[in-house]
Amino acid sequence: MVSGVEMTEQTLAEIRENIRSAKKGMFYKKHFADIDPEDIKTEEDFLRLPFTEKADLRDAYPMGLCAVPEDDIVRIHSSSGTTGSPVIIPYTKKDIDDWAIMFKRCYETAGVTREDRVHITPGYGLWTAGIGFQAGAELLGAMALPMGPGNTDKQIAMMIDMKSTVLTATSSYALLLAEKITQRGLRDKIHLRKSLIGSERWGEKMRKRIAGELGVQLYDIYGLTEIYGPGIGISCDFECGMHMWTDYMFYEIINPRTGLRTPAGEAGELVITTLCKEGAPLVRYRTHDMTREMTGECPCGLSYPRIDTLIGRSDDMIKVKGTMIYPSRADELLATVDGVSSEYQIMIDHLNGKDIVTLFFETAAAYDGSKSELERTVKESFKEKIGITIIAKAVGMGDLPRSEKKSTRIFDNRY
Repeated sequence: MVSGVEMTEQTLAEIRENIRSAKKGMFYKKHFADIDPEDIKTEEDFLRLPFTEKADLRDAYPMGLCAVPEDDIVRIHSSSGTTGSPVIIPYTKKDIDDWAIMFKRCYETAGVTREDRVHITPGYGLWTAGIGFQAGAELLGAMALPMGPGNTDKQIAMMIDMKSTVLTATSSYALLLAEKITQRGLRDKIHLRKSLIGSERWGEKMRKRIAGELGVQLYDIYGLTEIYGPGIGISCDFECGMHMWTDYMFYEIINPRTGLRTPAGEAGELVITTLCKEGAPLVRYRTHDMTREMTGECPCGLSYPRIDTLIGRSDDMIKVKGTMIYPSRADELLATVDGVSSEYQIMIDHLNGKDIVTLFFETAAAYDGSKSELERTVKESFKEKIGITIIAKAVGMGDLPRSEKKSTRIFDNRY
């Protein structure tokens, strides 16, 4: 049995229509020049379709993905463009409405109601995050506080004064807020009960710190700019994977090296095909997000299939001394070492013809033992579980930088 969503006759019909729509745009007209949607009659036919890569989307800049008359486009969003031309994603009114419906479904899955007050810290502008959280909250009927990122003092003041009950944030910024609230002794003045966290993977120790210091139940929310934005999937109360809204998309999980579907339950790269997106339909889009299919029924009763919490990204792998390192491997390792906090950074340098890996990690607030002993334990664990020798450096709680957006865990200084 392979991973991914079951391919039904209805899904195939939706995919054929999606391809017909996509080929109205300049990019897919060329990318699928020799493909007739009517020839896609089986799952095997679908799996022979070429993948779409992010580089393809950059090459389509600015409006090569647009599959409707530009007069029908009501909004655009964009990736950062830090590694090349940005990716421009056009949205029709229906796309905006569909996205809000999915986001409302996310809030409902997390137990958010119209009585809640949703404190929105992700960024606004061309990035999809902030406005997606806001649209879903407003469609639900909850009160939205569109704070955006930064100005932590004002964030906390508004959180207290407006009695915010739901925090939406990246895990990095949620941790920063949690630490500041704890440091200032304000825990009994906040009213948070839930937090929806997205945009980056995070380890178990970080999860426990945020939940404990803010007194909230946490939910992983998933999405990416190319596929609407955040809100295309979310975890439920049982924290056993993220339910994906497969009435709006079809997904597969593939081996990133071979491109073949992985066996059910085996980790791989998430690939998404939109089913009803108008402005910029996508077919077999490689997200580079690594996850796995969750098997069996979810105790919450939702019938939507689940993927696991993200492991990392297939393009985040860094090769050192012949060994591939994912940030998730470091997360998992540090989670097993008592006295180590959630925050760490890995520095990779090339000195005197050798790769040197230095792992800086924060000690837990309650740790009062020997730092040198803790460093030795981390060094030995890294060698045993990941296979390379590192320099382990223990630092105090709060010594590593905090971020209002996403945290950078690995710094490769070799190039």
